[in-house]
Amino acid sequence: MMTKNADKKREQMMMFSMDSMVPQDHMLRLIDKAINWNFIYDLVEDKYCQNNGRPSMDPVMLVKIPFIQYLYGIKSMRQTIREIEVNVAYRWFLGLDMLDPVPHFSTFGKNYSRRFKDTDLFEQIFSKILEECMNYKLINTDEIFVDATHVKACANSKKMRKRVAHEQALWYEDELQKEINEDRQAHGKKPLKDKNKKNPPTPP
Repeated sequence: MMTKNADKKREQMMMFSMDSMVPQDHMLRLIDKAINWNFIYDLVEDKYCQNNGRPSMDPVMLVKIPFIQYLYGIKSMRQTIREIEVNVAYRWFLGLDMLDPVPHFSTFGKNYSRRFKDTDLFEQIFSKILEECMNYKLINTDEIFVDATHVKACANSKKMRKRVAHEQALWYEDELQKEINEDRQAHGKKPLKDKNKKNPPTPP
């Protein structure tokens, strides 16, 4: 009997708003409110051609997807994409409704490569977001690993927050590029250029 009731609820059609499904104190809601994402458009403006006839992935979404992976410690970008498909809060954060398709991993990789290869743009953007989250105490900086050394990151030290954010951005971008390069090589494409990062820090 209980199984039948569960099946009925699964098939039930309901009207709801995406916003009502995300708690007011949800981490992603707090982060989205704290950060003005428009700075990303200014940084990547010359990387987007307005008249090429092909719609591109929104640059803010292109950054928010990796941020979800970093923030929640998801093991790969492919897994992150799968998680976004079924997670209401992730979709809300990205500005997607429940019927919007989530970008495929290969689509994400192509857009990342097109916009950020051979530049430090992603590093700049990701570092700024992390630093802002630390400023608003949305990311715990009590204990973090920098240059493989256990460091007590003082939440009141702007210099330390900037250093931690920069190191974490370098580490994460390196990990992300490894996964993208594996996919590129599997499809007969040249890997992205190595930026020769030395001693990437251990993830928090």
